[in-house]
Amino acid sequence: MPRTFLDHIAITAFSLEAGAAFVTNTLGVAPQAGGEHPRMGTHNRLLRLGDAMYLEVIAPDPAAPAPGRPRWFGLDALGPRSAPALSTWVVRSTDIQASAAAASEPLGGIEPMSRGALDWRITIPADGSVPLDGAAPALIEWHADAHPAARMEDKGCTLALLEILHPDPDRVSRLLSSLALDAPVSVRRAEPGAAARLVAHIETPQGRRVL
Repeated sequence: MPRTFLDHIAITAFSLEAGAAFVTNTLGVAPQAGGEHPRMGTHNRLLRLGDAMYLEVIAPDPAAPAPGRPRWFGLDALGPRSAPALSTWVVRSTDIQASAAAASEPLGGIEPMSRGALDWRITIPADGSVPLDGAAPALIEWHADAHPAARMEDKGCTLALLEILHPDPDRVSRLLSSLALDAPVSVRRAEPGAAARLVAHIETPQGRRVL
């Protein structure tokens, strides 16, 4: 059973400009240009959080054809009034099939994906949702000699902690244990009546900020 590692966290937004502005206003650091995902009709911007970790802002690409399937990360549920949010996260495995088989929760089918010269495989639920309302990660396996974050501009940001708040924290903890996760992640019970949510504590040149 391979260990898994936190690969990236994802800000979902109805527009890439709104998502990038949310990150810039919150962290005081602007994400850099990313690229397009032709199979999903989406595009992104990126912020390095370490040699093998980053933050992604992702949104539907209005210039791309509709994908003919649900977009990933619940993006089809967003409208012009939807606020950008830290909605999901992704963990890296060297054997995505073994990790997916070991997971205590269904994380979706394993699909090939690309952006420019980058290729990878990732788990995507058929309906495009985020498992456990975003508390469960997607799995990714990169097909590259170096992690994409290594090529990104270093703007002095690192992830100190990712908090997962969920009504059933034991269920989330079982999942992370089944994935043999090695990452700065903590799990705690959501407030009574509150939905699951993610909270990222990020060290920036302006001090620690919270997404």
